[in-house]
Amino acid sequence: MLVLAVGLPVGLLFIVLMALMAYYLWRRKRQQRYEELVSMSPQVPACTAPVILVSQGSWSRPDEIPFTLPPRFTPRNHSSLKNEAGRVEEEEEEEEEEEGMKVAGQRDILAHRGSLSVRSWYPVGTVLAGLYCVPTLNEVVAPPPGLATRLCFAVEYRHSSEQLMVSLLRLGNLPPHFHGNVTLVELRLLPDDRRPHQAKARGTGPDPEFNDCFVFQVSGVCVSRSTLSVCVMSVEQAGKRHAVGRVLFPLEGELGQAGRVLWRDLEAEEDTQCSELGDVLVSLSYTPSLQHLTVVPLRARGLQLLTDAGVCVQVSLHIHTKVVKTKCSSVVKGEVDPHFNHKMTFKLRQQQLDEACLRLELQQPNAIPSEAPALLGVLVLGPFMYARGPQLQHWMDMVNTPQEVVKQWHGLGRGT
Repeated sequence: MLVLAVGLPVGLLFIVLMALMAYYLWRRKRQQRYEELVSMSPQVPACTAPVILVSQGSWSRPDEIPFTLPPRFTPRNHSSLKNEAGRVEEEEEEEEEEEGMKVAGQRDILAHRGSLSVRSWYPVGTVLAGLYCVPTLNEVVAPPPGLATRLCFAVEYRHSSEQLMVSLLRLGNLPPHFHGNVTLVELRLLPDDRRPHQAKARGTGPDPEFNDCFVFQVSGVCVSRSTLSVCVMSVEQAGKRHAVGRVLFPLEGELGQAGRVLWRDLEAEEDTQCSELGDVLVSLSYTPSLQHLTVVPLRARGLQLLTDAGVCVQVSLHIHTKVVKTKCSSVVKGEVDPHFNHKMTFKLRQQQLDEACLRLELQQPNAIPSEAPALLGVLVLGPFMYARGPQLQHWMDMVNTPQEVVKQWHGLGRGT
């Protein structure tokens, strides 16, 4: 028992000492390895750009990236450096020619491959300024010769996402009296576009530039039936707008040439082609304080007249499906493009602007008073519940600019 009592603590103490000694040896060996790694450094000449070693073979997979340790640096004493100085000076002249050829070859390769190349050593971080030199817009899309005001744009349709991409580039040959104004452009996709896109020129003068891209979400079935409408306006410093003209671009047959730069002449507002049944110029304004909705049919053009009885405009205010009020202008006779200028005012609360609409009917009185007048065309102006396209936009412009008069031409439709 005495031997067991003395031998057991001695054995445990011996085991602990052996473990501590093994741990000390292991830690010392590890520290030596770490010092060797720290002392290693690549032998790179001073005042040179950082370099990176790229694999000499083919491209490797992400999990097999080649890794090479740089060579170990061996310090040299002062005497050895003096002995080698003479030899280095003699070899400098021979190496200058070879280095010149290598640098020229590297520059040629870098010009094609960029700052980082494969299969050799090349500096990292070099920026090739020539790759970022963008030619001016005048060199890319120079306007064709002529004095007409032209619009430069491009159209592309992406079938995978059903998106129509319209790139608005610039205007050319803007009239002189618009050179000092701000140029605005409104893009609509007729006949169903509810929210037009608007762009502002980035400069003034005869050839203002835009360089904007717009996206219209439209299905592949409807895009070929749509027409791109681009209206150009000039805005004075006081805020007054002047219509410069517009471009109507049918998309049918034009989507197969994506990326082609297109030039189209602007049609003056008065020279714009009329719709099938004719157009009517309407003025709208709303006064919230008086709760008055004012509509003024100004003039019409391109009407398909049936008789010589004259033309009149009947305006009715609808709230949902109920006709609240109906008013009619006087009959204008003896004019192909009649001027009405008849002011009509309706009582309408501001809360009802999203529920009401205006229905304008151009009529020709019948020779027999008991007979109903002949209907020449119908126009509906109102919110999204009743109208689309320019008719909806005209109504929204009136709502967003209270107490201001908003004028716009509209094509007539067939009555239902």
